Amino acid sequence: MDFEREYREAQALAEGELENAFTDTMDGPHRELLEAMRYSLLAGGKRVRPVLALKFCQALCGEMEPALDYACGVEMLHTYSLIHDDLPCMDDDNLRRGKPTCHIKYGEWVALLAGDALQAAAFERLAASKRTTPAANGRACAILARAAGRGGMCGGQYLDLKWEGREPPEGYGLEQIDAWKTGALLEAACLLGLTASPVEPTAEQWAAAERYAQHVGMAFQIRDDMLDVESTEEELGKPIGSDAANGKRTYAAVYGLDWCRELVDQLTEKAKQSVRGAFEGPEFLCALADSLAKRKN
Repeated sequence: MDFEREYREAQALAEGELENAFTDTMDGPHRELLEAMRYSLLAGGKRVRPVLALKFCQALCGEMEPALDYACGVEMLHTYSLIHDDLPCMDDDNLRRGKPTCHIKYGEWVALLAGDALQAAAFERLAASKRTTPAANGRACAILARAAGRGGMCGGQYLDLKWEGREPPEGYGLEQIDAWKTGALLEAACLLGLTASPVEPTAEQWAAAERYAQHVGMAFQIRDDMLDVESTEEELGKPIGSDAANGKRTYAAVYGLDWCRELVDQLTEKAKQSVRGAFEGPEFLCALADSLAKRKN
């Protein structure tokens, strides 16, 4: 298996579809809003979530194409979360993926609306997909809504900001925050891939995808915390040290880098074990878990 080639293939499939998003109304009176949406949506990135959706679909039915609309939808939702995360009332970041953040380039109110519109567009993309059945589209919308809302990204962001610089009460610590803020959308991406497949997943395959995503999601966030300490602004594409400056409790700050490296390795191995035996040809998913554990940005 050529992991890099397979990753680029899935990435390019999603990228090509995203490139065409929102171009049909660019001459309207809300042109600047659409430009802001596309500016952030097309700002680069590894497209991890679309790739997960596409490859889990392929692991089940042998094809990626059925999940393409779902892959685009999950990336639109992810982009909305980044725009809002960078706002002055949240993390107040000026740089994202090496470029000015949306609110720096377009202003705060335009950025806020661009994020709102991308969230709506994500659900529109899922609900209107012709690549999948109406029943599957309904299930997909429910999966994405759970990941985005009170028991997902919004809930995690609330806890993160609520207890910034303070010790949270028992049960609301780093693991809960990161499971909602980061892990929920990664899990949704995997489950959207299974939902898009014309081949119905078994209960065991569904559970395996959930376990994989949960382990990868936790490892992803811990690695993110590490990079905020040991990376450079050039490598990361955004300011480093912002977690410490904002008084955030992170795995790196609480437990140290050595412990973090060990835990990332353990979680990655658990993720790989989750899909071995559950899917035919799990090699790509295993290699992806390894790649995310070693990422530099």
